[in-house]
Amino acid sequence: MIWDDTLYAGAADFYARGRLPYAPGLPAALADLLGLDGRGRLLDVGCGPGTLALSLAPLFAEVVGVDADGGMIAAAERRAAELGVRARWIRARAEELPAGLGTYTVVTFGQSFHWMERDLVAATVRGLLRPGGAFVHVSDLKGESFGACELPRPPYEAIGELVRAYLGPVRRAGQGFLPQGTPGGEATVLARAGFSGPTRRVVPGGDVVERSADDVLAWVFSMSSSAPHLFGDRLDAFSQDVLRLLRETSPSGRFAERRPSTEVFVWRADSLRPASK
Repeated sequence: MIWDDTLYAGAADFYARGRLPYAPGLPAALADLLGLDGRGRLLDVGCGPGTLALSLAPLFAEVVGVDADGGMIAAAERRAAELGVRARWIRARAEELPAGLGTYTVVTFGQSFHWMERDLVAATVRGLLRPGGAFVHVSDLKGESFGACELPRPPYEAIGELVRAYLGPVRRAGQGFLPQGTPGGEATVLARAGFSGPTRRVVPGGDVVERSADDVLAWVFSMSSSAPHLFGDRLDAFSQDVLRLLRETSPSGRFAERRPSTEVFVWRADSLRPASK
């Protein structure tokens, strides 16, 4: 998969509302894993609207977020101002990080590494980390099963069928397609770059969040596979079809979801372990 400017075009304004947040215990878990105490520097690569960087900001003296999408950077700047968090936001591809960024205690990737030229980015990040620094991959834990809630769960399978009816059977991603999904093999990539690990930690989610129909629609448009631009002049029709489906599922327009657990992988930049040639 090669990243292009349209991958998340138009999605930034829907991201914060549509995506469920990471587990509330994530900052404390990372502080425990990495010995974070409000010092050091954080670089969040593929930061989106600042979701991860802003939640971790109290653990560091300095925070820098990088994303290739201008809309995401603008959203991160607005959110940081609202929260009173001082952070630096840079629009750049991970493969083209600007010179002069300095070195970091921790570099995070919040469900973003798979969009990148991973060997190049892993080698670049290793060069930016201080000795003993950490490459941290954060994602929702996949495959969890939850019990029933009082309100219905959003009909995600039916929404997926509707997306395919409009956009075709193969998953869309910017100007391209992902017939096999996003790539795996992260462990091999990072070992090749000279990282050791990983240490894995699962941070429990599980609390119930109430969602409106508009929240669920925002989730649809926050995804690369159903970003607004993909629908062209059929965007309004698609929106109305999603809202109709949601009304059929829950006439009250209210839904419930359990927040997923958060999965964390920590890789160490071991100065004694050379990168593979």
